[in-house]
Amino acid sequence: MRFIPVTCEDQVEMLRTVGLSDVDELFADVPEAARLARPLALPEPMGEVELAAHLKELARSNAGADDVASFLGGGCYDHYVPAIVDAVVSKPAFFTAYTPYQPEVSQGTLQAVYEYQSMICQLTGMEVSNASMYDGATAFAEAALMAARVTRRGRVVVSGAVHPEWRSTLATYVEAGTVTVTEVAAAGGVSDIAALAASVGDDVAAIMVASPTFYGRLEDLAPLAELAHGAGALLVVGTNPILLGVMEPPATFGADIVVAEGQPLGSPMSFGGPGLGVFACRQAHIRQMPGRVAGRTTDVDGRTGFVLTFSTREQHIRREKATSNICSNHALNALAAGVYLSAVGAEGLAGIAGACVAKAQYLEQALVATGRFERVHAAPFGYEFALRYRGDVAEMQRALLDAGFLAGLDLGRFSADDAGLVLFAVTEKRTRAELDRFVEEVGAL
Repeated sequence: MRFIPVTCEDQVEMLRTVGLSDVDELFADVPEAARLARPLALPEPMGEVELAAHLKELARSNAGADDVASFLGGGCYDHYVPAIVDAVVSKPAFFTAYTPYQPEVSQGTLQAVYEYQSMICQLTGMEVSNASMYDGATAFAEAALMAARVTRRGRVVVSGAVHPEWRSTLATYVEAGTVTVTEVAAAGGVSDIAALAASVGDDVAAIMVASPTFYGRLEDLAPLAELAHGAGALLVVGTNPILLGVMEPPATFGADIVVAEGQPLGSPMSFGGPGLGVFACRQAHIRQMPGRVAGRTTDVDGRTGFVLTFSTREQHIRREKATSNICSNHALNALAAGVYLSAVGAEGLAGIAGACVAKAQYLEQALVATGRFERVHAAPFGYEFALRYRGDVAEMQRALLDAGFLAGLDLGRFSADDAGLVLFAVTEKRTRAELDRFVEEVGAL
């Protein structure tokens, strides 16, 4: 019964209980056109030994980040994860719990979340952080809805330099019509401030940007904050938490809400997920912040305790009156981020970020020097940059994969305007030897 939880007899009994004679009757309400009219294309049954060998063979079809040198980015990065991270998150008390609906019983989880929130505040310069969102994209979308609640306005202006998948997620969120979105095309890999200014009116709840942008470029946030606040709107900034090890936090330049994809903080790439939605804001807006917030208090005996706070009951049981319909969080990934930040510390994070930036600068110059790539953006960048390839991008990437490299992200998949652009990310894991060999392979194309 361990591997076959429902027997044929169980199935017959269940059907009899609901007054049906066979499984087809159970799905009678599903239109014929939507049903699969043939058996599933599965191989014949296998024994356990054969099945294990088959699965291993399938797994060998994948090339993981440990098998090739990855220059992929665009929101998911090949950073080193210290061994202590896996050691802590794999503890049964953390690993087996999902959402503690009587959270005060889970003091260890709440304390870990509280420490995570504290470190996110230090990183972003904001006053409060929540316990995390599902990923950077949902954090970005929730920031738009939160800005609308805070300002009681119904439109947000979004820079076209923000990750297209974040913008797509926002578009899905606002399909109900609660908020309208005005997108303003990017210019030179960063926000077009003049175009943003032309789109801002007294109905705008927020200007939403990213620094670094989708193209890896760094925004000048101060004039964007001035523009937003001058219109009575909020400034929402998406960022990269690793770069905050060496950059001034967004709060310094006037950001009101800061969001990020937290995957670089101790979570592996894992084929693109799960991620971690970092979300922080100013204290004045805490009651409009989505998700969970862990707070520290004392019990009747004066002992330190941790509780969920500022989260209304409606958030969990009354959807139409909830601040947000996200009533949970990616606690395990947040725990990984907290352990990661604790392990590397402020100086370690600055060292990691500095190494990434230095190696990215080196690779960018070397790739341009091959004559196979050209610069298209002038704004400074962190550890991610886009170059135009003089040739067929897909053919180049196939050739370099054969040589053991994931040669960046083809931006033409997101927009025809970006055809020919390749986005490269260089993390601290890439060695000088790998960088030089990659440039050598590019030059030989």
